[in-house]
Amino acid sequence: MYTVGLQSAADAFLLSSLKAQVALALLVLFILLGFGFGSQKDGAVDGAPVFLPGSHLLAITPFFRRRFEFLNDGFRKTGQTLFQFNMLRETVIVVSGESARKSFFANKHFDLTEGFKMLSGAIPVVKGVTSNLQTKRIAQIHKRLSSVQRNEHLSGLIAPILEDCRRVMETWGPSGTFDPFEKIYELLFQITVRSLSCEELADDPVQVARLKELYDTLDSGTTPATVLLPWLPGPSMLKKLWATKKIYDIVVRAIDQRERSGISKPDTLQMLLDEKDERLVIVGFILGLLVAGARATGTTASWLITYLGDHESKDEVTTEVEQLLANYVSPNVSHSLSQQLSSIPLEAWESETPVLDSLIRETLRIAQPHTAMRRNLGPDMTIDGKTIPSGAYVVYPFSDVHLNPDLYPDPWRFDPSRKEATVPFGYVGWGGGKTHCLGQRLARLELKLVTSMMLLGFRYSLIDKKGEQLDTPPQPNWNDILLCRPEQGSCYLKHEKSVLSL
Repeated sequence: MYTVGLQSAADAFLLSSLKAQVALALLVLFILLGFGFGSQKDGAVDGAPVFLPGSHLLAITPFFRRRFEFLNDGFRKTGQTLFQFNMLRETVIVVSGESARKSFFANKHFDLTEGFKMLSGAIPVVKGVTSNLQTKRIAQIHKRLSSVQRNEHLSGLIAPILEDCRRVMETWGPSGTFDPFEKIYELLFQITVRSLSCEELADDPVQVARLKELYDTLDSGTTPATVLLPWLPGPSMLKKLWATKKIYDIVVRAIDQRERSGISKPDTLQMLLDEKDERLVIVGFILGLLVAGARATGTTASWLITYLGDHESKDEVTTEVEQLLANYVSPNVSHSLSQQLSSIPLEAWESETPVLDSLIRETLRIAQPHTAMRRNLGPDMTIDGKTIPSGAYVVYPFSDVHLNPDLYPDPWRFDPSRKEATVPFGYVGWGGGKTHCLGQRLARLELKLVTSMMLLGFRYSLIDKKGEQLDTPPQPNWNDILLCRPEQGSCYLKHEKSVLSL
């Protein structure tokens, strides 16, 4: 499954001296320079999008580090709604505008898997497990994700998710201060492990913390070098390889433990085993979806709870959840908050929470810095009169629609009462066209449960690093393409428990 030589190299690098690490880093830089300069074509052919000026490899590294600024700067420099640049030997075309958006999301030849594989890179890469998958195996993973979200399975997750909330929130103490982009994200990582893997991992806080640490290593190790030159054993790539191997080992041990025990448990792993899926499918499902689910849902939950800190919608949504309790929980019951919330049926969470739905929708609009990535696997085609050649990578930034003041006036203002833009693909928070978030039903439920626990379990407000109350929440940082975190230290939650028992 892994190349032994590269794994040994990763271990050796991590134990090597600083001088050796610096020397290897300089070698990687030299190779990048050698590959990068001169990669731009001398001129665009007729009908092709204009080239981004100075798009040699060093000039396009902000695509990986400060993507929001890089793309906006590209539109400004070229004065066009489409532009292109070269990434080594590959052509990347950035599109914007209503007609381009329609073409992008409707084109059946624009492939998500190929686009994401080349232009992202922040997932555990294991050949045959999370990369180089056969179409049949990808379809099987998607089918299993749908099975996780069937009514019976989702209903069975409500109580365990709320119990995870209770246990984690108890560690915050009766009062205090914390960074929501750390603590709320940690909670959502725990819940994602619960929802998409197995009890062996989810019931072990040490293992969950270790998994999060390793996935964070993957995130920090995703650099232009690791994406563009994945075959080069540079420092970041070796760290990513080491972290991937450790994640793989943890997941495989949990699967082996379950199979040896012969004990059936009501979790996702058991569902996969009962379906007699291949080992590669099971491991790939857990490795890939853990990080995808935790990042997206963790980001949304962190911002949703932050925005509600002192927002006028806070009382309205609190009343909505209290009404659910009044409708489905006997007033004579003296259970904990998490136990009471677990009595509310799935159908009610999904159909009787319009305020929560509007909060989630607006949070996705303003604080999910997605850039959709595709590869044109079909013939040459045109967008706005410009040729998109076969094999080219195509990029569409969600900011083009979600932060467009013509569609959403004062776009950085959090306003759950906004109406969705009525233009085609005027809202793509859950994707668009033939590509939608396959886990959105689970994500919505997780967000509603966590938010309800926070609102009913605590009184909280936003403060700055000096402890003074914030008049407005911080602005999402769309350059942080994974988590959209604001400047570190710009926002904290000051909280106090409002119930005796979470």
